[in-house]
Amino acid sequence: MDYQVDFDLIFRSLPVLLRGLLVTIELWVPTVLIGLTAGFLLSLARLSKSATLRLPSLFYIELFRDTPVLIQLIWFFYAFPIIIGVQLSPFVAALLGLTLNTSAYSAEIFRGGMQSIAQGQWEGARALGMRRSKILQRIILPQVFKRMLPAFTNRIIEVAKMSSLASVLSVHELMYQGRLLSSTYYRPFEILTTVAFIYFVLIYPGTWLSARLERRMAEKA
Repeated sequence: MDYQVDFDLIFRSLPVLLRGLLVTIELWVPTVLIGLTAGFLLSLARLSKSATLRLPSLFYIELFRDTPVLIQLIWFFYAFPIIIGVQLSPFVAALLGLTLNTSAYSAEIFRGGMQSIAQGQWEGARALGMRRSKILQRIILPQVFKRMLPAFTNRIIEVAKMSSLASVLSVHELMYQGRLLSSTYYRPFEILTTVAFIYFVLIYPGTWLSARLERRMAEKA
């Protein structure tokens, strides 16, 4: 097979790919921040003794965990506007779908972490007259964050990879720009390999950090 790799094309394409990378980051960071915050609130509702809070949160979590992310993104862009009467931009639809999906998975991470704390710690704090909010703030959450940090790190990595699905909505993120350049120049090997490398550089630090945290926690166990 006589195929010559065009390195010059790779350098010419970098500005476009870097613009796509910026959009990927703009999609990734808010998704993580909002998704984790909403996930924490959902986990509290999920663990509530009130069925009014517990059942809707359970339905929400299972709905977003048990349907494909791609379907969710497409639904928010094409179907959701029919309900609200406003057409969302591709970026907003992608951000909404990714954020809600992330919140559902984060809720389960928080729930698992809080349920892993020995019940005696809750009971002991209540015996001292502490309110639930203070128990969470001073006793439970510091331990939960420590235990769940590797899981949260993995979730953040997954969000970065899932953001590439926004390309199906024509969000001009990294994958979209890679596909566009590939079809323009008919050089998929150079372009898509570069896209994969950029994703690797973006995501690997988180993977390395997650593995390091897991080893450190295993040593302290």
